[in-house]
Parts: sequence; C-alpha cells; structure tokens
Amino acid sequence: NVALILIDARKGVLEQTRRHAFIASLLQIPHLVVCINKMDLVDYNQERYEEIKQEFEEFSYKLDVRDVHFIPISALNGDNVVDKSQNMPWYGGTTLLYYLENVHIGSDHNFIDCRFPVQYVVRPNTDDFHDYRGYAGRVAGGVFKRGDKVMLLPSGFTSKIAKIDTYDGELEEAYAPLSVTILLEDDLDLSRGDMIVRENNHPEVGQDMEVMVCWFHERPLQLRGKYTIQHTTQEARCVIREIRYKLDINSLHRNMVDQNIGMNDIARVAIRTTKPLFYDSYRKNRITGSVIFVDEGTNETVGAGMII
Repeated sequence: NVALILIDARKGVLEQTRRHAFIASLLQIPHLVVCINKMDLVDYNQERYEEIKQEFEEFSYKLDVRDVHFIPISALNGDNVVDKSQNMPWYGGTTLLYYLENVHIGSDHNFIDCRFPVQYVVRPNTDDFHDYRGYAGRVAGGVFKRGDKVMLLPSGFTSKIAKIDTYDGELEEAYAPLSVTILLEDDLDLSRGDMIVRENNHPEVGQDMEVMVCWFHERPLQLRGKYTIQHTTQEARCVIREIRYKLDINSLHRNMVDQNIGMNDIARVAIRTTKPLFYDSYRKNRITGSVIFVDEGTNETVGAGMII
C-alpha cells in the first residue's frame, strides 16, 4: 500500500527512479513516499531539493498514483528519518517514520467478488472422518458464508457451502485473505487449480488475455516463445502471441516498433494459454489478476504480469 522511492540528491531523477515509480503505479500502490536522500552531500540545499521534487512531480502526473509525498533525508545522519532535522529548517513536513506510522492504509482486498482457488483436496480417509471431503485454499476475494450457493469452475456445477473449517475451528464466514477449508453439500469433483465462486458473479474464463509484463531475465522475451505460466493455484503453458508495445520508461511513450523486450523492460503482450484460466483484471483483484512467467527449460522466474 506504500512504496518508498529513494533518490540520490547528487544524481537526481534517473531512469531507474522512473521505472520504480511506474511499477508502483502499475501495481496500484496508492501512496508514494519520495525520499530525496544524501542531502548532507549537497549541503542540505533547499534549491536542489525543490529542483528534484519538481522534476519528479512532472513525471508523476502521468502515473496512476493518488498520493505522492516528498521528504528530504540523510539516511547516514538520520535527518528527517525518525526526528526532525536541525539542518533543514526550511522543510516544514513530517519525518519518514511519522508518515509511515500515520498514513491511511485502506484494504487492498476485494470483498465483493467471491473467489476461492482450490489449493488442496482434503481427504483424511480415517474412521473419524471417512466421509470428509474439503477444499483447502486461501480466499482471494469476497465473503463466503455457510449456506451460500456457489458455482464450481471449470465444471459449472452448483452447490451450497455446508461448512467452513480452519485449524482453530469452524467459521460462519470466510473472507480474504483467510486460509480455510470449504466443505460442500454435494460430493462434486474438484481439484487443485479449480475455483469456487458465486453463481451470479464469476471471473473471466478464457485462454486469451492481455498482460502488462515486467521482464526479469537477461534472455529477452521471445515473440511466439512458450513459457509456463502460474496463476493463483493453476499452472499452464502459454505462448506469446503478440507484443503490443514496449514502454519507454522515460517518456511513457508506447513504442510499437521495438519488439526487443529485455531485462527490466515493461511491455504489453497478448498471450494464449493451453487451458482456460479463471481471472479478473489486476485492477479488480490483485490475486486473480496477476501471473508469473517461468522458463520451461531452467524453471527460472523470468517475468511478472498484471492482467488488463
């Protein structure tokens, strides 16, 4: 919910600064704290602080961030980190610690759209629990209550919640981000990667999707390349069908010509998976709207994506 952007007062706003700020915006982080550090190395000069602040503000207007807060600090000497600096009487704002302790943090969970990716099927097969069949996982969105009518994906079958179990006992309701075991009234076939949702409120189901990808690996992203994709508790293979554009991190211009997506680049791509995924846009649900890309040969994580 809060991202700290560190800027060296000697060097000012760099490409890396813009990249980190854009990624924070892409992740829908509502609060940015821009710490202009090493003020001691520029003699605590107010003009230098204002110059950097103005340059970053001009860039931040293009971002989807509601709150940007600036603090001049010296991490080495502790200026404006915990206590107010005596070296910068011209700064009338708060210290970094005070801001972090008092910033308003709203919930980043979606309590409207019910999403429960099944992680594990619990079948004890003991004398005490010979008929027990529960579906364990973490609630990714919404509120599930005992007696709720639900739909199972991908089958489309419906049932009702008979019971919600946890390690500490039974619950009447479960909400994000609780880890629970859901028992249904009917004996239906569910496995890891399936999803329990509300009958009248289900996610997108499909194999084609648009993704904003942040690339991590030295080996560039390959057009028509095949990768393993991990989404909630599902795993599938996917192919990069099209590179829509590469983002120029300095101007935020969409470059539709350059198809070379290397380490630290950000791009919008179209992918197709080998089986349907149950997903929402990242803006709607951070859990069901995010994916990671894994190299099939090395099992290295090579990219992270936000579904559009």
